Amino acid sequence: MSPFSRDKNRVTVEEAHRRTQGAHAPAVLLDVRERDEWGAGRAPGALHAPLSALAAGAALPQAAQQRPLVVICRSGNRSQQAAGLLRTRGVDAVDVKGGMQQWAGAGYPVVGAGGSEGSVA
Repeated sequence: MSPFSRDKNRVTVEEAHRRTQGAHAPAVLLDVRERDEWGAGRAPGALHAPLSALAAGAALPQAAQQRPLVVICRSGNRSQQAAGLLRTRGVDAVDVKGGMQQWAGAGYPVVGAGGSEGSVA
């Protein structure tokens, strides 16, 4: 994250990629879009927990528990809400500015069902 960033709770897609991709990545990428959006395409290795479920009190996926989270959605609005909600629960969470639209726009991979090429819905 840039030292000039005004909001320490938001990261760029480049920072999100650095924190979450690879075998030794320190954080988990948590996608909070709804099931149909998730099915259309997601970042490799992302875990799914829709904002609607989190807001209703659902637990995080087991693999996301006790780990720093980088939260992503389509454009950055829902992820900002979800990260805020998770922080109130004591979770170390930041959100991705620009969401999956920025992720795909930066040339990072988007995968669909079965590992096929996905799209951002």
